[in-house]
Amino acid sequence: MHGHELSPSTIAVGAGRPDRVPGGPLNAPITLASALVPGGASEYGRAGNPTWDSFETVLGALEGGRALAFSSGVAASAALFDLVPMGSVVVAPRHAYYGTIAQLTERNRRGQVELRLVDIDNTPQVIAACEGAALVWIESPTNPALEIADIESIATAATKAGAAVAVDNTFATPLRQRPLDLGADFVVHSASKLLSGHSDLILGAIVANDDRAYAALEKRRSVLGAIPGAMETFLAARGVRTLHVRLDRAEANAKELHRRLSASRRIVYSRYPGFGTIIAFEVVGGPTAAQKMTEQSDIITYATSLGGVESTWERRRRHPGEPESVPEGLVRLSVGIEDVEDLWTDIQNVLAAIA
Repeated sequence: MHGHELSPSTIAVGAGRPDRVPGGPLNAPITLASALVPGGASEYGRAGNPTWDSFETVLGALEGGRALAFSSGVAASAALFDLVPMGSVVVAPRHAYYGTIAQLTERNRRGQVELRLVDIDNTPQVIAACEGAALVWIESPTNPALEIADIESIATAATKAGAAVAVDNTFATPLRQRPLDLGADFVVHSASKLLSGHSDLILGAIVANDDRAYAALEKRRSVLGAIPGAMETFLAARGVRTLHVRLDRAEANAKELHRRLSASRRIVYSRYPGFGTIIAFEVVGGPTAAQKMTEQSDIITYATSLGGVESTWERRRRHPGEPESVPEGLVRLSVGIEDVEDLWTDIQNVLAAIA
């Protein structure tokens, strides 16, 4: 009826809302029920819930596929890995979310898959590793090194080699890149992060571009019981409504903070991919100084979460599962929507305190 292609910001606000009927709600209601009356799309809460539909519809519209919500990002990736045939090759980034690498490493140890770790920003290396693979897992930007993959070139080569391609799009969101348009088969999200945006829920999602793959993932979700809660999906859908304004503000802050950090004599190396809300840097004084820095700020919160309206940071190697190739002193800063001058003053005060 609108006669033209809607912008992502309009889709984020409008998709997945209930039909407009007199007296009807503007937002999808929270359906708190373990059983539903037979005859509809589902009659048991593990198979479906009307509240899930709103979030899945808006995310699917933004990514250009069909979305399924899961209890967490890890549950979403686990369901996808379960579809990989026994003994098959999986290609994955050397630097990636450690929950993902931990799953693949464990499956490799058990002989369920053969894991090939690559530098995802080294496109020729990744393409060479695609030969004989069943799945190529891409994270771009990577967590926490912020490396960028050539998704389209890798997807083209992987498809030619007979491999499926999945892209973790948590850091970029569909407002900055749409992997399905670049040749990927699946998009995976930790919806706890930028999509929902308020650090108040745990949720994951997969978007597929093929009905058979969607049905297989839906079955895995039900069989594994990795289902989301109604409250979580309601909050996530509400968060997506403001994704574009939150992302624009936080990204502008991140660009400015990266510019200033890069010019600071106290910062060794500031990494920023040119978009998004995440900065990674090392500080003069190494890991000890980096740890002190993250613990002494007034505005930026010392926490492992990211993608919320509030700025958070941490030294990533404090987690034992983080790859050893990640520098000991690397700090990951998730930039929020606070005033950028206040954030910069907070950083300067901490740098002065640990000098």
